[in-house]
Amino acid sequence: MSVVVVGAGLAGTACAAELVAAGVPVRVLDRADHVGGRMATRTVDGRAVDTGAAYFTVRDPEFAEVVARWRTAGLARPWTVELRVLGGDVPAARSPGPMRWSAPCGLRSLVEHLARGLPVELGHDVQHVGPGPTVDGEAADTVVLAMPDPQAARILDPVLQAHAAAAGRSWRPVVAVVAGFAERTWPELSAAFVNDHPVVSMVADDGARRGDAAPVLVAHSTAEVARRHEDDPEGAIPDVLKAVSELLGLTAEPVWTRAYRWRFAAPEAGRDVPFLLGGDGVALAGDGWGSSRIETAWRSGTLLGRELARRHTAP
Repeated sequence: MSVVVVGAGLAGTACAAELVAAGVPVRVLDRADHVGGRMATRTVDGRAVDTGAAYFTVRDPEFAEVVARWRTAGLARPWTVELRVLGGDVPAARSPGPMRWSAPCGLRSLVEHLARGLPVELGHDVQHVGPGPTVDGEAADTVVLAMPDPQAARILDPVLQAHAAAAGRSWRPVVAVVAGFAERTWPELSAAFVNDHPVVSMVADDGARRGDAAPVLVAHSTAEVARRHEDDPEGAIPDVLKAVSELLGLTAEPVWTRAYRWRFAAPEAGRDVPFLLGGDGVALAGDGWGSSRIETAWRSGTLLGRELARRHTAP
């Protein structure tokens, strides 16, 4: 019995980890040259910058055990329980909540830690998942698509009608704009939600998030701006920087900027089940199965992996 997992983000990696632990043969395929998915970290100007997810929270007791191992390894750190709220009628309000965690080496390092020892094949761009199931013509017992629904729908054969719903939800795009400055000229900030703004939805102090105090800000655009700049994410930089300057009262121009596009950053609506496993041997998992959080991705992949292990090892 064998399983092919397409997508080496947190959900796919967590699924594969459960299968390997149960002795089920598995291959993990990803078209990128690194694991991580939307827990993306890029090296910009000599340091790691999180350009995908901004942080993560911990609610699930089992996920807390995973986070404890990351913390012991020096990969995760408690960051803040309070984010600012900018925009709207109440400027500079506070939004208390659960502890937000960050990663000194970037969120991708957490997926890399979980992926150690797993059979991950990078640079493998899957084109077609067909009946059988098959992956680009090669047979498998189960194929896991650990990715946003629209990406799964693009490679699924039309014969696999049980997963037609994969194309049914709309997802919000985001352009992440990273800006490095010569010095910090903004007030103390961890991160801030931006309410009812036409350009920016969130801004994070990456130096505070990373713990090195580097003068680097990361801003996420609204979906409307991301759609407008789908083919030229760098075209969003001027409007996003102007908005951030107004919101934070910046007094200097950045020394450098970068822009990164996420066509499927988050689903418009969640689901009340942690994964989809049909009778055709194809399964879907990811942070779209539940509320869109890093923890949701881990839980989706882990629970699917356990269910597959149970089925594949049953007498």
